[in-house]
Amino acid sequence: MPDFRFVGWDSLKGYKTATSTKAIKHFLWGDRVEVVSQAGDRWEVKGRSRSRSFFVDKDGLQGEALLEYYFCDVGQGDGVIIVTPDRKHLLIDGGYPRAKQNTGKSVADFVDWKFYKDYRLDEITLDAVMCSHNDQDHYGGLADILDTEQTDQLDCTSVTIDTFYHAGLSWWKTATKSRTLGRTAKAEGKSHYVDLLTSRTAAERSLRADADPLLQGEWGKFIKKMTKAKTRSGGKTSFQRLSQHQGDMDEFNAPDLSFHVLGPIEASTPKGPGLRKFTGKPGQATNGHSVLLRIDYKNTRVLLTGDLNKQSQRLLLEAYDGQETEFLADVTKACHHGSDDVSFEFLSAINPSATIISSGDAEKHDHPKPSIVGASGITGKLTIKDDEIVTPLVYSTELARSVSLGDPTKLEIPKESGGTQTVAGARFDASRVHYKETKPGDLNPRKRSRSLANTYVVAGQVYGLVNVRTDGHKILCATMNEGDGSWQIKTFDARFIGS
Repeated sequence: MPDFRFVGWDSLKGYKTATSTKAIKHFLWGDRVEVVSQAGDRWEVKGRSRSRSFFVDKDGLQGEALLEYYFCDVGQGDGVIIVTPDRKHLLIDGGYPRAKQNTGKSVADFVDWKFYKDYRLDEITLDAVMCSHNDQDHYGGLADILDTEQTDQLDCTSVTIDTFYHAGLSWWKTATKSRTLGRTAKAEGKSHYVDLLTSRTAAERSLRADADPLLQGEWGKFIKKMTKAKTRSGGKTSFQRLSQHQGDMDEFNAPDLSFHVLGPIEASTPKGPGLRKFTGKPGQATNGHSVLLRIDYKNTRVLLTGDLNKQSQRLLLEAYDGQETEFLADVTKACHHGSDDVSFEFLSAINPSATIISSGDAEKHDHPKPSIVGASGITGKLTIKDDEIVTPLVYSTELARSVSLGDPTKLEIPKESGGTQTVAGARFDASRVHYKETKPGDLNPRKRSRSLANTYVVAGQVYGLVNVRTDGHKILCATMNEGDGSWQIKTFDARFIGS
């Protein structure tokens, strides 16, 4: 049986040999490693690599399994992986599909790395996947992970998903409308969408060519892929719609750990359950009816907000009138990538110690908005120690990303007959490189060209992953340094006694 241990220090250096002085790997609090050999004060372990092993101080391996959150850098969009102390995995959202990403990456690539290289497994086994709402910058990367045939992209050869959670609101095609959120019905004088996706069987029925309404477009293609997903035991992945009254996540609940679905807010209409039709464009509804999820672990709370907007936040405040403390959290994922379409009252109700903004640097929305970065600080929990600010903390996956640029000086081209041809100097400067550029969310890439004299190469890149770890009492937030792979770490105490 493998001898698994957990890192107990905030960070733990990994060395090439038992006597090396220069660290070549940096482990983080809660990382699981496999002990290969025990000798002296440094033990040989495997972790964060498919094949390599590292020597670490044995005293740093006295930790325990933590509750882990990975806020992935997916450009424009969201992608969050949750690993529970009993090693269950929940994937929430995934960014745009890689075909529409300028980096060519989605959340599928990080999940693949986690299972293939960190865990050294050939199969991705997810206890659940959740799509917070039906916008492509949230479900696109989830579609990628279902395409295990992408062998040139994913190292793992298969994926299993036990449960698929979703918010219900869907894109439909009818006999008279090419794209709609469906029929509406009145409840308490307000219009509500009532064509809600429910079970797997209902999804399969709504994908038939003669269905009316028919699941539409890219959303329909994604749901079709999800209907073909299998569980670990070979059965069919179950579908569950979530709202404050519908569905639960009992499979993840454990002693000291509980998952609470606070939204979307569902109403009862003459035509069945419905979700409020907000004023403005349909995106107000798709964003506003994101799944609002709070995870409580011992003394900690984390709130995941999808793309909630001002109209939906006011509806939530109305629905929880007198119970606004339900929104209080130590850590929150900022609503809608740092959009300023938010309620200051709602942000104040969360009062987080740390806010994570998931935003992209090549998108069209100019997220995060400066006012929201400021508001995240103003509405955060202020903690001062020794005349220094401990909290609030504000992270952005976009700002956590870093690149190192290099200035090319020559080009070597292999010859068919052997050897190389070197292009340098004036001839190199006069050469042009042709490339394709895909803006996040664009359907087609743009063709571009540049002189090599004015072109830099990416010599190194660190994706803007924000790690959050907790034992239920202490919370650690960490991002990676570009230079040596070490960690920038901040820690603070949880504040919800016995939550």
